[in-house]
Amino acid sequence: MPMSKTKAFGITLYILFVLVPIYWLLNMSFKTNEEITGELSFWPKEFTLENYTVIFTDPSWYMGYFNSMTYVGMNVVITLLVALPAAYAFSRYKFLGDKQMFFWLLTNRMAPPAVFLLPFFQLYSSVGLFDTHIAVALAHCLFNVPLAVWILEGFMSGVPREIDETAYIDGYSFPRFFVRIFLPMIRSGIGVTAFFAFMFSWVELLLARTLTSVEAKPIAAIMTRTIGATGVDWGVLAAAGVLTILPGLLVIWFVRNHVAKGFALGRV
Repeated sequence: MPMSKTKAFGITLYILFVLVPIYWLLNMSFKTNEEITGELSFWPKEFTLENYTVIFTDPSWYMGYFNSMTYVGMNVVITLLVALPAAYAFSRYKFLGDKQMFFWLLTNRMAPPAVFLLPFFQLYSSVGLFDTHIAVALAHCLFNVPLAVWILEGFMSGVPREIDETAYIDGYSFPRFFVRIFLPMIRSGIGVTAFFAFMFSWVELLLARTLTSVEAKPIAAIMTRTIGATGVDWGVLAAAGVLTILPGLLVIWFVRNHVAKGFALGRV
């Protein structure tokens, strides 16, 4: 069925609305500060790569990206390791208070990060985890694990219980069955879960900035400290913004098929 002109116009308008800020950010990243603050132009009149050179040569900038990728990767792995068995238990077994516990998990996800900021800060300062990658990763798990359990439970509930029973009759142990048979059947759900865990941990700023100082400071915290004696370095800030978008685009590219199936079949 051919697309109507009205629908095509609406989709085009929406795409332009979404892409204009990204284009403007990319446009600014190739300009000098003088051109950015001096006049309005739709493309660089003096094309420069100096802003990107600053990021790739200044340790405080490229280490910020390394720190962010480190704790985000740790968070995704920990989230999946905790959420997969928990979601399996909720989908396969009935026990006293299971619905109440499931709801309680979701309430943690509904709470704003600022609620848990002070407890995390004091706890990590006391046990020596302040300004470490694992500190931010574990803090983000408080929000990502409930969401992951909720998503994965929806996928696992769609897998017939007869598959579990057949595997046990065939002599499979639970770990072997879970890894070799069950997980491949819900790989779309795992892809969706990893996508959402990555996105939340990558864009979250409050916990990441407060629980780090020097050694594990993320790129988001560094981007908020670009004000110097001469004012805001808009060009470097724009270049950092462009590079911050790239990891999210790569994750979406690799899990795009799983995300599409997840939205169609899962609890998303």
